[in-house]
Amino acid sequence: MDKFRMIFQFFQSNQESFMNGICGIMALASTQMYSAFDFNCPCLPLYNLAYGLGILLVPPFILFLLGFVLNNNISMLAEEWRRPQGQRGKDPAVLRYMFCSMAQRAMIAPAVWVSVTLLDGKCITCAFCTSVPVETLGNASHPLLSQGEIQRVLARIPCKEIYNGQQLIANEVAVRYLRCISQALGWCFVLLMTTLAFLVRSLRPCFSQAAFLKSRYWSHYIDIERKLFDETCAEHARSFAKVCIQQFFEGMSTDLVAARCHLPRKAPVDAEEAAEKLLGITDRGTMNTVLKSWHRCKPPLHLHPPALPTGNGWAGEGQPPTHPSAPRRETAAYYSSV
Repeated sequence: MDKFRMIFQFFQSNQESFMNGICGIMALASTQMYSAFDFNCPCLPLYNLAYGLGILLVPPFILFLLGFVLNNNISMLAEEWRRPQGQRGKDPAVLRYMFCSMAQRAMIAPAVWVSVTLLDGKCITCAFCTSVPVETLGNASHPLLSQGEIQRVLARIPCKEIYNGQQLIANEVAVRYLRCISQALGWCFVLLMTTLAFLVRSLRPCFSQAAFLKSRYWSHYIDIERKLFDETCAEHARSFAKVCIQQFFEGMSTDLVAARCHLPRKAPVDAEEAAEKLLGITDRGTMNTVLKSWHRCKPPLHLHPPALPTGNGWAGEGQPPTHPSAPRRETAAYYSSV
């Protein structure tokens, strides 16, 4: 349990670790889905290709979209892309970094599905069973079958229980031939994905490390800023609700006292603290204005530093800073006359 707790804490440490964990879980889920999937080839010349390629390509596309849906940064990317210019410019490099980062993680589960499917070989066997070279592997000079009948017989190769073309080509030979081709494609796909990942990880710092660091930093900044803004809004909403409820009950108690129902009144302990957290925003219209202003014109990314000395003088009003005086020691003397 301690190991699982450590893994869970690592996934919650930051946004990238969390998304890596989600993508790993989706990759494992894709393999489990394929192992639990009941593959049934239609064994018809017009449907085998569509069924085989559909099972090979449609689930990876769904998993790719699901990877984007589960990524929390997709809404942040959309908001940053669609928001007005305002007081803060939009950096296209940061948007590209965010999109590429999400796309790379979303591609993990589809790549696992395609790899497992090709290495298993059922989809390729179903899709291309009518393309088996009968001239090389079987008896192409069978006098009793036309070309259309040969296609119908070959389409039944994945369905061993109804295959009736042993005189044309052996079922085991055709299945092994197609499965070898599928496994070769699967290993080539795995090698290609591994090589691309290696090149991206190893060669990217050699060319644009500074730009990569800047894009990564500001991408993290946008994520953290959004979280802090949500937390601040939640805290303000909590304080606003508390003050509203307290004012409501105070008004009700005043009405009851006016109706000669003497009730004990106790001053709320956290009333002043909740009022301080409102920051002067005490009505709905002002809060809506603040939210619209945050969306339309976010504050520029420039902090105002304190006044610093320039030359022989001081910046600001020309007055040197006043240092706090050391605390004075007070002594008391007692005199007595004898």
